[in-house]
Amino acid sequence: MDGSVLMASLGPRPAGSLQPAMAGSEIYSDAEVMLRVKAGDESAFDFLVQKYRRPLVSFMYRMARNTAAAEDLAQEVFLRVYRSRQTYEASAKFTTWLYRIATNLAVNHARDTRKERPEVTVSLDEPNEETGTTMDVADSTMTVEENLVRRERLAAIRSKVEALPERQRLAVIMHKYQQMDYKQIADVLKLSESATKSLLFRAYESLREQLKEFI
Repeated sequence: MDGSVLMASLGPRPAGSLQPAMAGSEIYSDAEVMLRVKAGDESAFDFLVQKYRRPLVSFMYRMARNTAAAEDLAQEVFLRVYRSRQTYEASAKFTTWLYRIATNLAVNHARDTRKERPEVTVSLDEPNEETGTTMDVADSTMTVEENLVRRERLAAIRSKVEALPERQRLAVIMHKYQQMDYKQIADVLKLSESATKSLLFRAYESLREQLKEFI
């Protein structure tokens, strides 16, 4: 599969549309679908791209703070998934494998571009359905003062989450924004569940302390 074929998979598609070979794919687990990719089923790969594109773009945006970079990083994740198809083993949950790839890419990108990232005015709390981003626009049901407080709060949350130690930041993003449970996060980060709970506890305690004026 070359880049143009992958871009076709990543392109917009009407909700609910699947390649014919993957119709009724809800009867398969993601691992089983990936095994079909391994066996040469291109429509199975297309199904996984359509299913996980938005969550991955959202995850990458929260790490990169740049929409274009998030799209590029998500595409690179899928390229790596496809290139690794022949060595895939369904011994772990598919999402664990997927987010390990995504996490490694996101961390490396964040480290490489730490000094390059500009300030942005996009909310962490309200991701757009398509890109994972939302401009921090005024809410017409709120007063000017309430909107100012809201913007200050969102900017403070964004700043403090970004300032967390790397593993705490990853755990918070996966837990709060990707709705991943302790076990999923533990598997991705290669930690025990108890260590993951402790990591998140420390992260949330730190955020509560630093954001107490907004709580």
